Amino acid sequence: MAARSVIALVSVAEVVATELADHLERRGHDVHQARQPWEAESLLSGKGIDVVVVGDSLSQAEGRDLLRRYGGQGGGGEGGPDFILICRPADLVDKVLALELGAADVIESPLNVRELAARVGGLLSRRGRGTQELIVLENATVDLRSAMVMHRSGTEEQLSPGQVALLRLFLASPRKVLTRDDIIAAAPAENADAFDRSIDSRIVRLRRKLDTETITTIRGAGYRFDPPRQFAG
Repeated sequence: MAARSVIALVSVAEVVATELADHLERRGHDVHQARQPWEAESLLSGKGIDVVVVGDSLSQAEGRDLLRRYGGQGGGGEGGPDFILICRPADLVDKVLALELGAADVIESPLNVRELAARVGGLLSRRGRGTQELIVLENATVDLRSAMVMHRSGTEEQLSPGQVALLRLFLASPRKVLTRDDIIAAAPAENADAFDRSIDSRIVRLRRKLDTETITTIRGAGYRFDPPRQFAG
């Protein structure tokens, strides 16, 4: 199993840091926080950090100094972490300076935590450390690796192991009618109650959680997954 990616949050406002850490940890990442500059020095001088998010409660000069010494183009060498700096909207010069020094991204505050998490995920993917396996449906995006359903409304739900297995089965057989026996064999129920009617209930619960019409009941035959147009599987 691949090692978990590591994200450092340096002087990120507490309300943002708490939500962002929770968001990232539920997606399989390790998150370390440093609230004071001396804590950041200790954290970043070690190895194994993939992405550093520097909050705007640290001065821009201090953030650039960390970037210069520990980023990929500085003292951290070629294997240094990618930096995302959070800046205030008026700090255009500081934004340009950070990018010129090698910051991977600069985002203005106030910010959306899900957007920031997506930017972190994009950097991890470019480093070959991505852990997402995304499926886009009509009203939600599913990250199969973290078993997370992200609805367009902003709410999130966790899939059970049995629901992940069931969804993977449908994804592996698009537009093919799967019988109840197919489902029982490939994605068994999470308990001993695996009678025909329980399959119906499992499908209903999965369809409701995904808020999707792509899983169709074929009367007397079974169930079929009809991928949405944007599906690339």
